[in-house]
Amino acid sequence: MIPGELFGILLATHILLAISLFVPAFLLPFTLRTRGTDGAPVVGATSGRFVRTLVWLEAHGTVIIGAGVAITGVGLLMTLGSALLEQPWLLLALSIYAAILAVAFFVQRPGLRRLLGLKEAATEEEKERWRVRARRQRYISYVMAAATGVIGWLMMSKPTL
Repeated sequence: MIPGELFGILLATHILLAISLFVPAFLLPFTLRTRGTDGAPVVGATSGRFVRTLVWLEAHGTVIIGAGVAITGVGLLMTLGSALLEQPWLLLALSIYAAILAVAFFVQRPGLRRLLGLKEAATEEEKERWRVRARRQRYISYVMAAATGVIGWLMMSKPTL
């Protein structure tokens, strides 16, 4: 059994890593907004430090962060016992989290790569296609945020389902 203080650190680390795993895919569509009244896409949007960090995390950090989530999750299960997995609210939250990760990896990630590939000399048709894709990516991010809120509610309220 882990002492209370260490358990709190393990839990906080697990939550931080779990959220960090999909945050880049969630936030990047919002950093690729259009600028100006003409609605021209921002080309070279990866120039800001924050955006560069998100792009790096999306490309390189998922394996490291995912390993951290797995290790801390196993640590929590060892501490709390496997009976915790019999809780319907936890199984639902884990299922939603798995769906968020699947959307982040298989939908958001490829979509973001297409958005980052817009060239300075793009035609108006390409710019319009970019705007439609960017809007779609933001809507997906809204759904991911709502699903994350549901997970948070499930974790805090632990409802009897």
